[in-house]
Amino acid sequence: MRFRVIHLKTEKPFIIHGFYPDARSPVSLPSCPKCNSEYTYEDGSLLICPECAHEWSADGGGSEASDDVKIIKDSTGNVLQDGDTITVIKDLKVKGSSLVVKVGTKVKNIRLVDGDHDIDCKIDGIGAMKLKSEFVRKV
Repeated sequence: MRFRVIHLKTEKPFIIHGFYPDARSPVSLPSCPKCNSEYTYEDGSLLICPECAHEWSADGGGSEASDDVKIIKDSTGNVLQDGDTITVIKDLKVKGSSLVVKVGTKVKNIRLVDGDHDIDCKIDGIGAMKLKSEFVRKV
């Protein structure tokens, strides 16, 4: 038996295999560690919960703790931390303004945040700003 399901994150349809056609019990998969749903399925080496869209490794090697930790790296691959000093490697136009953050601008005491702009900082002469880590280099 096959079931057609819509993936919550990608919104693409896919087919779930793994149920026996003679109405025996389904393949036993662990329930979701986030919402305890029993309707989990395999996608390659990952287990996925269709109710909360949580994905985790099928080997179960403590991946729950690693979901919370996000490593942010600069343009050269150095790991950034809160309080670091960085420099801008490209002229950046400030959206909604005629200001430009010039190459080589030094930014002290950064704060790392979640989102597409993962650095929160204050630049002298411009003010509070969010930057992408791909446009900075650690000093």
